[in-house]
Amino acid sequence: MDIVKIGTYLAKLRHQHGLTQEELGEKLGVTNKTISRWETGKYLPPVEILEMLSDLYGITINEILNGSKLTDKQYKQKAEENIKNILSISAFGLQDRIDYFQKKWKNEHAFGLTIEMIIILIIIIVGWILNNELIIIGIVLGFGWSIFQYNRMKAYIEKNAFDGNQKDSS
Repeated sequence: MDIVKIGTYLAKLRHQHGLTQEELGEKLGVTNKTISRWETGKYLPPVEILEMLSDLYGITINEILNGSKLTDKQYKQKAEENIKNILSISAFGLQDRIDYFQKKWKNEHAFGLTIEMIIILIIIIVGWILNNELIIIGIVLGFGWSIFQYNRMKAYIEKNAFDGNQKDSS
């Protein structure tokens, strides 16, 4: 998908309909600067605006995304290409969602994790000072607790990033 071509096409359509950027902006509820950004290919209008432009100009969203009128034969092929392009450039892809929910979980649990690690370190230090088995208990507890918390975090990420369910599952 060529965003500059789309912008040029939007400018052409606006001119064909005898509208200034300001007039079009008023119809769509945006500023003339926003129209300019779309027409120069800096940004792509959001779906709601694409729908409004489609209605206003009497063309399909697929034709807008193609940057030109389409014949019936071209329409299906271009529709598939445009859908794939839109999905590939979506602002919040799977890896983005995974990273977001991992960071969110860590932020939400930072205080509790810090307290838990301090307790485990105290057990290890006391065991070292007393020269007894508390060292081993602290180390085992530390490893076990780390694995448990890591799995909790992964389950939270999986539930939210893959299912789209954003309820806290901690």
